[in-house]
Amino acid sequence: MSGKLVEKRILQAYQCDKYSNVRPLILMNELQSIADRHAEILGCGRTYCLENNVGWVVMYYLVDIVELPREGEELTFTTWPSCQDALRATRDFEVRGADGRLMVRATSQWILIDLTSRRPLPLEKHLSPDVVVNNRAYSCAFEKFPDFETNKTHIFKCRFDDIDVNQHINNAVYAVWATESVGYEYRSKHKLAKIDINFKKEIKPDTPEVFIDVAIDGLVSRHKIRTGDTEHALVICHWKQI
Repeated sequence: MSGKLVEKRILQAYQCDKYSNVRPLILMNELQSIADRHAEILGCGRTYCLENNVGWVVMYYLVDIVELPREGEELTFTTWPSCQDALRATRDFEVRGADGRLMVRATSQWILIDLTSRRPLPLEKHLSPDVVVNNRAYSCAFEKFPDFETNKTHIFKCRFDDIDVNQHINNAVYAVWATESVGYEYRSKHKLAKIDINFKKEIKPDTPEVFIDVAIDGLVSRHKIRTGDTEHALVICHWKQI
């Protein structure tokens, strides 16, 4: 079975911030959730991974927020596999409002690994190229993020509720750490317009503290998520003034 998966949601109050805009955690989790369900439909989801001792690892999420979804809006989420080469799979997303207007477009890059060796696997043995839909929601390149000079560092605790069923810190939590690390005053005056995440290394559930190095330059903030000298992710956020 191929094609696109389309699902509808109504954004609830508890999923929104104090301005009634969707929270970054909710947006990222909704993208992940529909991707998981579609992978299961395509026969390469969690069931297949558990049976074959393999796992999907996300390398990038690039999310362009044209308009922040707001409380009460009926949203249509759409996802599909948009590209595939020997080792990397690309999955795209769209979120549209009740009137069909584009609100969010996103793309993500994944590799499939052997859970014992932790090495990437050739996709052709696990995922048919026939599932690919040759259409891009957001056709930007997955490129190395530039380094930056830190202005400040925030420290976050790894909470029990941050751990997912794969026994590591959930991918959406990285977006929370990045957006929270700009500080309350900045967040109160700005809304998220774009978030790019380059995942490098998973964070284990027994990690006591995570450091987020931050540099803010006008409407762009850069974030390095690390434990000690180990980089786990780089994040770039673009903001709009409220």
